[in-house]
Parts: sequence; structure tokens; C-alpha cells
Amino acid sequence: MIFAVILLFIAFLLIGIPISLVLAITSISYLLLADMTTLLSSAPQKMFSGLDNFGLLAIPLFMLAGELMNGGGITKRLVGFAKVFIGHYRGGLAYVAVVANMFLASILGSANAQAAMMSKVMVPEMEKEGYTREFSSAITLASSIVAPVIPPSMLFIIYGTLTGASIADLFMAGIIPGFMLGVGFIIVIGMMNHKQQFPKSEKASFNTFIKSFTQVLPAMLIPFTIIFGILGGVFTPTESAAIACVIAFIIGFVYRELKLKMLPTILVNTVVNTATISFLIVTANLFGFIIAYEQIPQLVAESMLSISDNPLVFLLLVNIFLLLVGTVLDGIAALIILVPVMMPLLATYQIDPVHFGVIICINLTIGLLTPPVGTGLFIVSSIADVKFERLVKAILPFLGMAIIVLLVLTYWEDAVLWIPNLYKD
Repeated sequence: MIFAVILLFIAFLLIGIPISLVLAITSISYLLLADMTTLLSSAPQKMFSGLDNFGLLAIPLFMLAGELMNGGGITKRLVGFAKVFIGHYRGGLAYVAVVANMFLASILGSANAQAAMMSKVMVPEMEKEGYTREFSSAITLASSIVAPVIPPSMLFIIYGTLTGASIADLFMAGIIPGFMLGVGFIIVIGMMNHKQQFPKSEKASFNTFIKSFTQVLPAMLIPFTIIFGILGGVFTPTESAAIACVIAFIIGFVYRELKLKMLPTILVNTVVNTATISFLIVTANLFGFIIAYEQIPQLVAESMLSISDNPLVFLLLVNIFLLLVGTVLDGIAALIILVPVMMPLLATYQIDPVHFGVIICINLTIGLLTPPVGTGLFIVSSIADVKFERLVKAILPFLGMAIIVLLVLTYWEDAVLWIPNLYKD
């Protein structure tokens, strides 16, 4: 029976049905094929329970903060400051793409949203300076995967609600890995720059630098408020999301770019994006119930333990598995489905849940860059008007670096847990 459902699942994915609908259809199909129609009546309750968590309230709030920032001109000023800061170096605009994405990552928290937004801004600008469209698109997409790692992060929020791990600890644990990814991409650009001699922009004057710095200072209030507010125990991640919205709203008016007439569009975009993620969460939760009913977590645990009882080997196998899963499944859906399967194994292998949360979230984020169904590839390919296969080829060096950073973080636990342990002390 379960094999028929798996075949249905794969078939629906291959024909291009949205993952949320695939999860819903396969779950209901299983209940019907297994003659478990009595459980259909409890399906709505099971779906609702997936959303009945206070921590998830942070998702629409952070999305609203991102929309307010974009509408208020904050995004534009962050990119402008990054360009003034390092744009005059050879290959400077490529470095700008990485640095600007790291700035924005601390605000948006969604790789897909960031990739879409930055593709519109950076790709035309880089092409104008002499970079190829394929490279411009690849660096923009690669840099966007920092977004779900540097706080705030939608994936961390969902992981925390699923496992009971502290969302604040997860946010803090993502800071160093996020910077390591950014530095890794800068190293890749530097190596490519050495061979290809990328163009460079004119050096900005000191007055221009000061002006740009002054303009961007209010925008930097948001990430600093979120990070240091949580570190200091002043407010929870959910409360920090609400405060981020208020600050973004005020700054938008200070910059005189956010208008009252824009608010309905901003609110509608937030609602639509939140509804999309919420529907994915509820359908994935129903699918997770079926996985639990079939005792798949226990089967996976037994299989893993039969291979090795070494935690290092286990983490390697998990990385390989998650990287493969990330090529075909949306990150949020994969998280909701797989975390309940793997959580029982953490105590057995004595792995810290926060460390594991960072590993699994980076794995699934890398999936945005991997064919055949990496959503980031399709988004950027469409927006930047780049052929899919050319974008895949251009992204490979950055994909390789992301995997190297992932492996380093997998086996260097202190790099992940240093900041969470620091603020606890």
C-alpha cells in the first residue's frame, strides 16, 4: 500500500503539481486505498494542529517586515551602501551581491523571496558593468541561500516548533554558519576573478561613502534589534518580528518612500505568502501523520543503527540523504516530513538538536540550487531571463562551496553552538 502512495507522490511531483497539493492528494489517497475512511473525519483536526503553535506567528510578521522594507526603500539603500563600500575593487559588484544578500538575509529570512528581489536589482546592474548574465544570476541565487541561515529564519522557526528546540538558540546558532557561507562565496568569486579579471566600478568619494553610510544606518536597526534583543532576553523571536515590522514601517516613512496607498498591496502580499506557507505546513503535517502511522521513523532508526552507531557516520549519511531530498522537495515540506523521522535518532547518537537543526536547514536550503527541481533555479532563471541549463552550469562552483561549508559545520559543532552557549553563560 505504502509503495502505491510513494509512486503517486513521485508521479505528481514529476508532472509539476505544487508540493502542497501533492502532499494533500497522496495523504487522502492513502486513507482511501487503506480503507481508513474513518480517519478522514479527523484529518482537518490533524491539519489544524500543525498550525496551532505560537512560534509560527513569527512567520507572517517577518514577511510583513520584509515587504515593508522593500516598499520603504531599505533594500535599495543596503545594496547602495554595499556598492560604495566594496564596489570599486576588481569584481567588486560580485562581492556586493554577496554582502548585500548577507545584509538582507538578516531581515527577510526567505531565500526564494530574496533571490527574486535581488535578481531584479543586481542582474541588470552587473550586466551593465560587463558581467555575463549567467554569472550575475548564479551569484545572486547562491548568495540568497544565506537568508534561511542568518536570523530571522522561517526554517528555524518551523524546526523549533516541530522539535521544541529553542528558536532563540537556533537564531543565534545561524549567525556564524551564515557568515561562513558568505565568506565561502567571496572566496569562490576571488578565485574566479583571478582567472577571468572581472570589471571594477569607480571608487566613491569620501563624502559619498559618509552619505551612504548615514542613509543605511536606520535600516541596520532592524537586524541589530532582532539579534541583540533576543540575545539580551528582552523579547522572544515572535516579539522581535513584531518590533521589526514597527521599525521598518517608521523607517519607510523617514526615507519618504513608503506611502499609505502602498499598505494594502503590502498587506495582501504578506497574506498570500503566509497562506502559501501555512497550507504547505498543514498538508505536510497530515502527510507526517501517515509516516508516523506506518512506523517509518522506527524503520529508519533501525536501518541507521544497523549501518553504524558512530555519530560522525550518521551525520554523513544524513547530509547525503538530505542533499538528495532537497533536489526534489521544497525545504519547508521536507522539514516537516523528515524531522519527526530523524528526531528519535538524536538522543541515540548524542547529537545536539540545535546543531542538527542548523545542519538540516542548510542542507534543505542548498536544495534551492540543485536540479532538477531547485525552486531558486526556476525563480532566477525566469526573472533574469537565463536558460535553465546555463544557470545550472554557472551555479556549480557556488554549490560546491556551499557543500564544503556544510561539511565543516557538520563536524565542527562549536562553530554552530558557540554563540548560543556564550549568551547562556
